[in-house]
Amino acid sequence: MSKQNAFYAQSGGVTSVINASACGVIETARKHSDKIGTVYAGQNGIIGALVEELIDTNAISEQDVAALRHTPGGAFGSCRYKLKDMETHREQYERLIEVFKAHDIGYFFYNGGNDSADTCLKVSQISEKLGYPIQAIHVPKTVDNDLPITDTCPGFGSVAKYIALSTMEAGLDIQSMCETSTKVFILEVMGRHAGWIAAAGGLAQQAEGQPPHIIIFPEIAFDREAFMKKVDQSVKDNGYCVIVVSEGAHYEDGTFLADAGTKDAFGHTQLGGVAPTLANMVREELGYKYHWAVADYLQRAARHISSKTDVEQAYAVGQAAVEMAVAGKNAVMPAIIRKSNTPFKWVIEEAPLDQVANVEKFMPRDFISEDGFSITEACREYLEPLIRGEAELPYDEKTGLPTYVRLTHQLAEKKLPEFKA
Repeated sequence: MSKQNAFYAQSGGVTSVINASACGVIETARKHSDKIGTVYAGQNGIIGALVEELIDTNAISEQDVAALRHTPGGAFGSCRYKLKDMETHREQYERLIEVFKAHDIGYFFYNGGNDSADTCLKVSQISEKLGYPIQAIHVPKTVDNDLPITDTCPGFGSVAKYIALSTMEAGLDIQSMCETSTKVFILEVMGRHAGWIAAAGGLAQQAEGQPPHIIIFPEIAFDREAFMKKVDQSVKDNGYCVIVVSEGAHYEDGTFLADAGTKDAFGHTQLGGVAPTLANMVREELGYKYHWAVADYLQRAARHISSKTDVEQAYAVGQAAVEMAVAGKNAVMPAIIRKSNTPFKWVIEEAPLDQVANVEKFMPRDFISEDGFSITEACREYLEPLIRGEAELPYDEKTGLPTYVRLTHQLAEKKLPEFKA
């Protein structure tokens, strides 16, 4: 196989470990310099390929590439941009292939979630039709943990650790003051259709009566009456009630509790604050003093509390993606396969993209308690290994802050006419 260049891009919401995957891709590609020339990174995701803004990673020093492993955010810029249907908007795909041809790109590494897997598969398919085959490898990433086949998704373990710890610490705060102050605290976490992040809050509960006292999952239809009874009983039994709620909580008819009435770039319903919605319910029906918080971007940006397991897995899928590509694989995703819980062991295997794209993995019912408000022991056994270990992070002695790398991007020379994405 002749030597060709590679294209790497980050897609969707970033995580505290997505750059560890980028590090895995770039470092491994450099070890295969006999087959891979330059790794170009798309500036702002797939948009970078469409508008031919390609970052030359050869210009990045080995030291800075290595520092990506501990730097949060998306070092090359990400985007929420979904390629349209191939049949009706063929020009987008033709443009991608034109750019890849112009820069002798034969490898396509797309680092993202469900929609990104779909894009990766489509690029592989259309490149064959247009006579310029591209080896397309999807690099898994999503804090929602909802990709199929893979045991977990890089990015999730760190968010899970952040939410478990935040729930534990906030619980101690509320317990300290509940006699004369706040009695109900609500923490809103990410998770549109799958409740994995909300479930992670359950790890904070080490004994009966400890928070969280209630978890609200998207997999369980919200029952207002049952919820109110549970809140009231928790306050009477414990003096306070800590609630972790997924942003995707919904009623029996599928209506989100926090439907903002708008759509995002992927066509998903924009969700607008389930925590204050629940807080208002508590105020109206029970009259308890409350506070609420939205973890929002903090949960996915918090590299200071990232799980060691998560960082290792994020790097491993980036590394495996390149190894699969140079081995001639196409339209696959490196999937994490769990071999045992105790001791925790996992390996990387191939997953075909046509079984990954646009498929969501939800919480199994046996991971959720019978009453629908907490996690089971089976869920705890699944989650605990994913948040173990403290990931190495260098700190500046003078500022007391982490030393994150901020790259200066050197763009490759454009060779094609302008294109509007």
